[in-house]
Amino acid sequence: GFATPGSGRKDLTQLGRARDKMLGIKLDRVADSVTGQTVIDPKGYLTDLNSSVRVQNSSDLQDIKKARLLLKSVITTNPKHGPGWIAAARLEQETGKLVIARNLIMRGCETCPKSDDVWLEAAKMHTKEQAKAILAKAIRFIPTSKKIWLAACKYEETIEGKKAVLRRALELIPHSVDLWKAAVELENPDDARVMLSRAVELVPTSVELWIALARLETYKNARKVLNRARKAIPTEPQIWITASKLEEANGNIQNVETIISKAVTSLAAHQVVIDRDTWLQEAEKAEKSNSKITCQAIVRTTIGIGIDPQDYKNTWLNDAEHYQSRKSIETTRAIYAHLLVNFPGKRKIWEKAAQFERQYGDSTSLDALLKKAVHYCPKAEVLWLMWAKEKWVSGDVDGARGILKQAFAANTDSEDVWVAAVKLEVETKEFARARGLLSKARERAGTERIWMKSAQLERRLGNIPVCQKLLEDGTLRYPSFDKLWMMLGQLHAAKGDRDVARKTYRQGVKKCPKSTPLWLCYANLEIEAKEYSRARSLLETARMKIQKDPELWLAAINVEEKARNKKVVKQIIAKALQECPGAGILWAHAIATDPAPARKSRSYDALKRCSDDPHVFISVAKLFWLDGKQRKARNWFNRAITVRPNLGDAWAWFYRFEKDQQRKSKIQRVLKKCIEAEPSHGARWCAVSKKVENEGSKTEAILKLVEETLPRDVFEV
Repeated sequence: GFATPGSGRKDLTQLGRARDKMLGIKLDRVADSVTGQTVIDPKGYLTDLNSSVRVQNSSDLQDIKKARLLLKSVITTNPKHGPGWIAAARLEQETGKLVIARNLIMRGCETCPKSDDVWLEAAKMHTKEQAKAILAKAIRFIPTSKKIWLAACKYEETIEGKKAVLRRALELIPHSVDLWKAAVELENPDDARVMLSRAVELVPTSVELWIALARLETYKNARKVLNRARKAIPTEPQIWITASKLEEANGNIQNVETIISKAVTSLAAHQVVIDRDTWLQEAEKAEKSNSKITCQAIVRTTIGIGIDPQDYKNTWLNDAEHYQSRKSIETTRAIYAHLLVNFPGKRKIWEKAAQFERQYGDSTSLDALLKKAVHYCPKAEVLWLMWAKEKWVSGDVDGARGILKQAFAANTDSEDVWVAAVKLEVETKEFARARGLLSKARERAGTERIWMKSAQLERRLGNIPVCQKLLEDGTLRYPSFDKLWMMLGQLHAAKGDRDVARKTYRQGVKKCPKSTPLWLCYANLEIEAKEYSRARSLLETARMKIQKDPELWLAAINVEEKARNKKVVKQIIAKALQECPGAGILWAHAIATDPAPARKSRSYDALKRCSDDPHVFISVAKLFWLDGKQRKARNWFNRAITVRPNLGDAWAWFYRFEKDQQRKSKIQRVLKKCIEAEPSHGARWCAVSKKVENEGSKTEAILKLVEETLPRDVFEV
């Protein structure tokens, strides 16, 4: 037939929409694979399907008729089979035929008078008064059925009525723990104590009853009860653990370790297998019940059972991580304490323990731990620096200086200690002290990092001639240290001496041909001067010396964008992705430069190539942001900062996003987490944080400054 005019265009439009929808679904699926979770709950899905089934048509009715015939056959051929009567009655009840259901179940009671399940089902299907009569009849047939007595108790409305039922039940079934427990719960403490005393005589093997009795007794009597319990059930660890908790609760801390130690010895003598994992779980339970000393004693006594001594360290570290992930703080602390007793000279363990205390402890516990740490590992500079930092953060600057002085004594001429001491003085604005320390450090430690810090301080204080002299001397002393060449080149460029800066960079790349940042500084100098051909040539040379470097490719793309060579930009992006297919920074740039309709497709390709790259995550977050899907955008931003918390650019975009949503709580949350992460990487972040005027600024200030520099168009490059 004849085509309608414009129908082809309409079909193409619909096809484009369908394609976008499919790409959106694919991005969601990739999101699932990134987090390792799926958004569909199979069990819940099936439950929903199940709950939606109703008798709606003739086929459903046919199914019910078939079920009725089948169940009739069951109760006819095997009338003594209780579950058959229950199933038949329930079918009638479900289909709304309650009278038939009741008649069926009562016939079941007559046919199977010894089946407590049939009697209980009958009680459920009748009114409360009828149920009481049915259960009374049931008791005549099966007077020793615990289930029937407990059900009869529930149907009693008064406490006295319940007590009377349970007392009669206990006369007939004196050895039922469940009946004793139900009866005790109805009594006041004094009567419960009397009742439990009788219960443990009749059921001496019930741990629950012994422990319940001990809890109701005075301290002295509770000890006697638990001693009797141990004799009655010598293979039960819970009695020993309860005894330990009792001593702790009454202030007899010294007895706790002895009881747990005796417990392990006694249980082993009675052929009880001592499983360390089970005991560690008991330690966790003790912590939850606020018995910290018992928790620690259990850990110390049982954590090494069944493990080869050479596996102690790794196994215990894994234990610590496991219980920390479960938020069992005291159990984790006890494991670390045991580790440190057995491995006092292991720096890594002290570091992990200190990180744990910083997160879950207080300043006092952390200070005490680090004090011990440097005593056992005096050569571990990182522990000294952690201790000094904690003192400084808590406001004790003199204390931090004292710690660093001790660190100097233990680690003569250590570069890290010198740098930490200088940082302390700079942060507290004691610049004269900092300069004096750096002068001594250059004489005694004399490393390239010390020279760089010296130059940075003078640059910050505005002493440009001194800074230049330090950098010139530094490049002569340490010609292979690229940062000194970069600082010297930037200093000349800032003064307007472009030719001198160019000469400096030229010398630098000869000495440090593998330094990507140095090549980028050199290229940026030419880009700023609009010498695009020079910049292009430099970057080509750099890529020959440093192959498959995404940052150099990105710089080459930026050169062509500055020169407005759009066709060349596309060609270079294609080449760059071919050479560096796993470079998220290049994929993110490609997404940004693509026209809007093509971005989803490109994002999907990027996620397939690099599934854990924060730059790609940021780009996907921006796509959802522009589509108005705030929750999905927030999820992708969260992924970006989780994968690389030190990427400042990710934090800046996340902060901008939350500001755009105008939710104060969310804005403050991002700000707080960013301060905790202390980011230091990212092109936009470094461009702001490394400016001379911003040196020494706090993370919060830098974040706000970087956010202000972000373009209004989220995909502007």
